[in-house]
Amino acid sequence: MNLKLSLSVCLAAALVGMTGAAYAETAGSLRFGIEAAYPPFESKSPTGQLQGFDIDVGNAVCAKMGVKCVWVENSFDGLIPALQARKFDVINSAMNITAKRKQSIDFTPPIYVVPIVMVVKHGSPLLPDVKSLQGKRVGVLQGSSQEDFLKQHWANAGVSIVSYQDQDQVYADLTAGRLDAAVQEAQTAQEGFLDKPAGRDYVIVGEPLKDPATLGEGTGFGLRKGDKALGGKIDAALDALKKDGTLSNLSMKYFKRDIIAK
Repeated sequence: MNLKLSLSVCLAAALVGMTGAAYAETAGSLRFGIEAAYPPFESKSPTGQLQGFDIDVGNAVCAKMGVKCVWVENSFDGLIPALQARKFDVINSAMNITAKRKQSIDFTPPIYVVPIVMVVKHGSPLLPDVKSLQGKRVGVLQGSSQEDFLKQHWANAGVSIVSYQDQDQVYADLTAGRLDAAVQEAQTAQEGFLDKPAGRDYVIVGEPLKDPATLGEGTGFGLRKGDKALGGKIDAALDALKKDGTLSNLSMKYFKRDIIAK
């Protein structure tokens, strides 16, 4: 094969690969990136099946768009780089919409809004403020918006922030006494820890944390910058699922209340 022909073949192959990655949904599938260790939003059943609120929302979106959902697992803190590297088309993993993340990726409008809270052992005097937590160790999910909040507002005030690659590791160290508190979304704390035997001696304390700059304006799907065609289709599907009550029904199923953004 001569050099000119070889270069042409390589270029054609690269273009085909790029086109397939960028427009996977036109081939009848939509690839969602997910970190499956954050119940009740996304986790695995004892048999290894993906389950949770975000999984059901994603499946509803795929059904509305007439495509097949394909789930690609990834660590949470690596979801944005993996999206940019075209390993999947959309982030669907309880990712809050923040100004920092919007510098790197685009988002759908908010799908739902969940308070960020602190969990401690029952009887602990600790509260979610720097005065109470000076000299204490607080666990948080690595790459999360709550980690951004803690590093910006608490880390420089004498609070030790300990980041973990998945939420279950946070709870494990909390119950082992290696942490004094944990910060996460309220429903994740309730469904993923407090309602389980391991969390029976722990409680949510104080008021939810508030800071739109770091904690964002709600949770949405993340998309690559400029992916307008796919974003428009997903926005339309989500809007239809809000209007027909599908998303609110899923919220009631998982949380016993409607957390869908209006």
